[in-house]
Amino acid sequence: MASEERPQASEGLPPGWSEPLPLKTPAPTYAPAFLALGMTFALFGIVSSYVFSAAGIALIIWSIGKWIGELLHGE
Repeated sequence: MASEERPQASEGLPPGWSEPLPLKTPAPTYAPAFLALGMTFALFGIVSSYVFSAAGIALIIWSIGKWIGELLHGE
């Protein structure tokens, strides 16, 4: 037991712990906010005017495409 080698701990970490690898996250995007705005316009258009619904549906389609495109290409 005494002859077993232990990996050296980095400064500030408890014994037996190691530094974690960095977490890779996608870049921030405004697409979810535009998707919510498009849904709001589409639902508001139901009670007011078809123009709002058309704008909302167009905004929904654009924002989903933008969001998926950013995730796939890693922009």
